[in-house]
Amino acid sequence: MLRTVNAQPTLWEALLPEMCLGLPVELEAVDRLLDDEVFFAPYRRHFHPIFGRPSVPIETYLRLMFLKFRYKLGFEPLCREVADSISWQRFCRIPLGVAVPHPTTLMKITTRCGTQAIEELNDALLAKALEARVLKTNKVRADSTVIEANVAYPTDSGLLAKGVAKMAKTTKKLQAMGFARRTKMADRTRSVLSRARSINANLHRRSDDRLVEVHRINSELVTIARRVAREADAVVRNARRKLRRSTSGRARFLVEELAKTAALTGKIATQTAERMAGGLPAGSSRIVSLHDSDARPIKKGRLGKPVEFGYKAQLVDNEDGVILDHNLEVGNPADASMLEPAVRRIKARTGQVPRALTADRGYGEAGLERSLRDLGVRYVVLPTKGKPNAARRAVEKRRSFQAMVRWRTGCEGRISCAKRDFGLARTRLDGIEGARTWCGHGVFAHNLIKIAKLMQT
Repeated sequence: MLRTVNAQPTLWEALLPEMCLGLPVELEAVDRLLDDEVFFAPYRRHFHPIFGRPSVPIETYLRLMFLKFRYKLGFEPLCREVADSISWQRFCRIPLGVAVPHPTTLMKITTRCGTQAIEELNDALLAKALEARVLKTNKVRADSTVIEANVAYPTDSGLLAKGVAKMAKTTKKLQAMGFARRTKMADRTRSVLSRARSINANLHRRSDDRLVEVHRINSELVTIARRVAREADAVVRNARRKLRRSTSGRARFLVEELAKTAALTGKIATQTAERMAGGLPAGSSRIVSLHDSDARPIKKGRLGKPVEFGYKAQLVDNEDGVILDHNLEVGNPADASMLEPAVRRIKARTGQVPRALTADRGYGEAGLERSLRDLGVRYVVLPTKGKPNAARRAVEKRRSFQAMVRWRTGCEGRISCAKRDFGLARTRLDGIEGARTWCGHGVFAHNLIKIAKLMQT
């Protein structure tokens, strides 16, 4: 059952001194902006209006999520800090003496409502800013970055060992519940983990045959992983026969998890064999994590991190620093292919096409410039890839062109601020949908502060 607002303040608040009733300036501005029922609409479709357990009040949930991303807190530290702070409890509309929502409740709402709710929430915020006439769209800039997935640095041997260990663990749980008990599956966890550890020791040897030894160990890991994956497929087939007569949700989840792990381990074994044969697995399909199968290796040319593992993102902001559009994609698509859809989304949200648009040289394609002009963008400032001809050099040396190029560099600062202050450096939710949900909440918190300040002034 959906609850939008919390209960009335308790008698305890009437006993508080006046100095305890105020809020910090930033929280007071954000609280005033969030005090609108338009932000409840994205969550109505996810809850029944009458039946079911009462949900956390949406006004409380939105304020808790703002504090989480504004101060980069985990769910459990967030609830502890709110319980210890009178001002944060008043900001979250939690009456004194009423318990703070449990961290798992906030997690479930975040994953249940998902990407659709946070996209509608960001659209509602921009619509409110547009209604207040504080949202500028005459000049925008775009840049791309990488949102890191919540994965460790992947190695073929480590992924194979983790896959074998996970399949053995899941099979034991299934067989303990009475599924596929007669299907044989050897537990090779100790074997693969010892081989994975020995690779690091062999790489530190000074002899010339160390690479040959590493190649041999990897070959053994590929053989073991493929054999265990075939045995896991047999367990899945036999367990699914019994699932037809069972209503156990836990068993159904474990069967699907085992099937997914076996398929991913088989793909990792294939890409490992391809690498040992002298090839290079395609980055668009390479698996770098078992729990986040959508993450991909992405090269952006950074000196400190030549290869990052996660998702490619694009942010488009205006001259006031408000992020007008953001999107995440799997893999490493070309920058130019992401800009035109972003302009179309901005037009749909605001009813206006940006008058001027600029981006870095990675977007510099003649076809993209023509497409943007056809959409209605009057001034497109995109430095050309490669060596420009004489006519193009004359255009790029104009004072107005140079000024827009200099202004574009501020988008890199906007991305750095979003990563550093609002949690966009690394997503803590798995999968592309989880990453979009996580980044959507970070952008919402960022825009809340920007738009609240603009509406004050």
